[in-house]
Amino acid sequence: MIRNLTNRILVIALVLIVALWIDLNDKITIPNPFDQNTNLFERNVKPRLGLDLQGGLQVLLEADLPESAQVTRDSMETARAIVENRTNALGVSENVIQVAGDRRIVGEFPGAEDADAILDIIQQTGLLEFVDMGDFTPEEGSILQTDYLPGSTEPAAQPSDGSTVFHTVMTGKDLSSVNVGQDPNTGEIGINFVLSSEGAQVFGAYTSANIGKTLAIVLDKVVISAPRINDAITSGQGTISGNFTNATANALAVQLRYGSLPIPLKVVETRIIGPTLGEDSLQKSLLAGTVGLVIVVLFMGTYYRLPGIAADVSILLYAAILFAVFKWIGVTLTLPGIAGIMLSTGSALDANILIFERLKEELRAGRTLRQAFDQAWSRAWPSIRDSNIAALITAGILFWFGSTFGATIVKGFSLTLALGVLISLFSSLYITHALLALAFDIFKPKNYERWIGI
Repeated sequence: MIRNLTNRILVIALVLIVALWIDLNDKITIPNPFDQNTNLFERNVKPRLGLDLQGGLQVLLEADLPESAQVTRDSMETARAIVENRTNALGVSENVIQVAGDRRIVGEFPGAEDADAILDIIQQTGLLEFVDMGDFTPEEGSILQTDYLPGSTEPAAQPSDGSTVFHTVMTGKDLSSVNVGQDPNTGEIGINFVLSSEGAQVFGAYTSANIGKTLAIVLDKVVISAPRINDAITSGQGTISGNFTNATANALAVQLRYGSLPIPLKVVETRIIGPTLGEDSLQKSLLAGTVGLVIVVLFMGTYYRLPGIAADVSILLYAAILFAVFKWIGVTLTLPGIAGIMLSTGSALDANILIFERLKEELRAGRTLRQAFDQAWSRAWPSIRDSNIAALITAGILFWFGSTFGATIVKGFSLTLALGVLISLFSSLYITHALLALAFDIFKPKNYERWIGI
């Protein structure tokens, strides 16, 4: 029925051991066998619950501008989106960031207690400048004074201490896209960028008139690269080079991608808030889920007999693997996320039911158990494939919707749904397949009514 069944069982056992290891621990540690004082690997895998299940930190931000200064709705929406992206880059933290009134933003961070760490992330400026250095080439890491002030079109006044103020040719607001890349010839890691049409014109005009000069790339007034202009760059594309590693390049790319805040924000209030769902409601929800699972397990075992029991075991393994994946990547569990898990569990059961019904049909058609077993998976696969692709497309659309319009709850739901669908496929096509083949090898059923329910 399955070639190398023993190897497949070993793979399943190994996956289960790793999953249980993660499920049963809040921290994964691999000690260094050569040094007892250090560890080869450490990772915090403590379950993360959403604001509706465990409470968290609420922060009230306000535009740090004089009352007479005009703050537009667009500026506030842009600031809200940037704060949300900075604090929820993967879309799994279920942070809720909303504009409140004309000048305020409310942020809710489930499970967060360190207000200072959150505020540091929110208030990163991420101001990128392309600075005209003339014939002077500064060292990387040096601090420059530039004439660009956020929100101002006028150059800064010359300081009284006689220090030099350099002219900013262009800022990061003209970046259309930012990606990390690697030079195929030198292997050097850099950040590739594409400019807007307006930025391309400014950049092209400047580089055409200043060949041989130095154009420093400055982030938050710190020089990260100081290349010399060898040719006019009129295509609107370029690369920021420097002593980057993959990690530092990705971190900088994320910071540049989300840009600088269009308006400065100050913290008006921070406070710890309690769970909105409540411990009592959570316990009732878990009880309802347990009752539902028991009913499903009994139904599968009673109706499909031996295949149903194999599916029950497979579903339990699916739950263990899914929970381990969530803990590993740090998914914050909320009620919408739990709904995504339930839907993907239904997909896993649907796949098993399609396979088992096909198995019965093949046996009724007079095929041997071995033939029916092989035909069941191959003929049920197109239906399973199409339904799961549809679910993944739906999850992708929801994730895009959440990313575009700031609906973080939708993003979390779609991510848990997509992960659940992928793992449910592994469960039904790999685990159930192997477990049922092993069961048929062991019990060698002859009475199909008794063992399979036909």
